[in-house]
Amino acid sequence: MADRLTGGDSSLLRRINAAVTLRALRTGHSVTLTQLVGETGLSRPTVEGVIEGLVETGLVAEVDQPKEDGQPGTGRRGRPARWFRFRAEAGHILGIEVGVHDIHVILADLTGEVVGSHFKPVDETLDAEDRLTAVRTAVAEVLRKAGISRDNLWAVGIGTPGIVDRDGTIQLGTAMPGWTGLDLGARLRRSFRCPVLIENDANLAAIAEHWQGAAVGAGDVVFVMAGLSPGAGSLINGKLHRGYGGAAGEIGALHLLGQEVTPERLLSTTGKPLNPLDEAAVARVLRLAREGDEVAKVAMDRFLTRLVQGVAALVLAIDPQLVVVGGWAAGLDGVLEPLRERLAQFTLRAPEVALAALGSEVVAMGALRVALDHVEDQLFAVDPPTTGNGRA
Repeated sequence: MADRLTGGDSSLLRRINAAVTLRALRTGHSVTLTQLVGETGLSRPTVEGVIEGLVETGLVAEVDQPKEDGQPGTGRRGRPARWFRFRAEAGHILGIEVGVHDIHVILADLTGEVVGSHFKPVDETLDAEDRLTAVRTAVAEVLRKAGISRDNLWAVGIGTPGIVDRDGTIQLGTAMPGWTGLDLGARLRRSFRCPVLIENDANLAAIAEHWQGAAVGAGDVVFVMAGLSPGAGSLINGKLHRGYGGAAGEIGALHLLGQEVTPERLLSTTGKPLNPLDEAAVARVLRLAREGDEVAKVAMDRFLTRLVQGVAALVLAIDPQLVVVGGWAAGLDGVLEPLRERLAQFTLRAPEVALAALGSEVVAMGALRVALDHVEDQLFAVDPPTTGNGRA
């Protein structure tokens, strides 16, 4: 269809042809000009012109003929084939988790292939300024170790607890000091010369598990981030559902309905609210439950019941194919079967239930996927970037 465009449409035609050719090249393998002609359906002169332009931008490189079975091709007559590859190293992306207890940074090339990472523990009492400084330090470290310039970054995805609006402001974030009201997007965009995309951590975990984890191939998914204040991210038809103000999935707010269901009471083994309410205290209760302590088992049962009630509300609203459980609950022995049984009791159609597959990297991986989506939107747009930095 594109080849029939003429006259005033010639510029649009060139952009369409460039996007089609670039998409065919992003398989990661070196291909010949003839193969590109076959894959794109474009004429040979058209592909040759497009390739010349892509080589000039630095996105494509001409390479030597790949060896077959360890030996170079011989005995062929005529003009040798020209081979090309997509230069994934032409730019890089970052996925960052800004967590309560740690900063996790993942660096990848333009195909999403991870080329470096850095994990930095931080104190949960850090104020916002010190936490942002820790983020910048972690980013500098991963770039230094990989030998990558900050100017080579095309997009940065960042995950954080809390309700995040579309501009990257934390509308509500009680997990970290000074987080509510923080314009995280504006603060971190000062550190980069590329787009910076901010998203809720549970939302990113859902995206990551759908990309490379337990939810690959599933269209309607709920990811549950089990913790002191559980949260959830939901995908509908494979697309993230944020809600009007970014607050979709905040099932941890259900405790506002009654003091008896606050985490410090649910997990108490003494009849008094758990104090301090932190991960170490919760881990102790869960460990005692696994060891057979009857009081701790009752506390864990209350915790699971509260978690299932929140998840059931989402299941009834969305009717997902799959519920993926991450956070603390992913580490609980035998948690899947009780969750399955209770969801069957509280819902009209019980979904599949699976443990998260990506572990502690899940949020940073989701942030990486969001950054990669942004880059791909630029690369394959009808009007792709005219320079090699891919910036919007």
